[in-house]
Amino acid sequence: MQFDPENQVNKLCAEGMMLEGEGKPAEALASFKQAWDAAANDTEKFTAAHYIARHQPTIADKLMWDETALNLALNIATDEIKSIYPSLYLNVAKCYEDLEDHPKAHDNYLMALNFAPFLPADGYGDMIKAGINNGINRVKAD
Repeated sequence: MQFDPENQVNKLCAEGMMLEGEGKPAEALASFKQAWDAAANDTEKFTAAHYIARHQPTIADKLMWDETALNLALNIATDEIKSIYPSLYLNVAKCYEDLEDHPKAHDNYLMALNFAPFLPADGYGDMIKAGINNGINRVKAD
């Protein structure tokens, strides 16, 4: 997706990522929540929700924000967003796995796998594919 460095939501999320890197998770979450409050469309909301999910105190809370990010992304009608779906489905699947709901985890890992061809052919794409395949192998025995 095209990244607009002048977009206020992107600026707040970038600030939050810097705060994460400095070991300031509470301040990072505050920045991501500011981004959520400032978001005016599905792209901005999906971006903020994705980062908010990373700072949730429980798996159930993380799942709620990961599903929010995924559902918002699914509303965005561009081809380039499809490269983000595998990661979003992977996040949701891992939450279900951690909650020991292996059937839902498996379904979401398979959805991630369905979109894996849209991943870039680089280290990031390889990492996401490995996460998907490892997840499928962990939950398929159930």
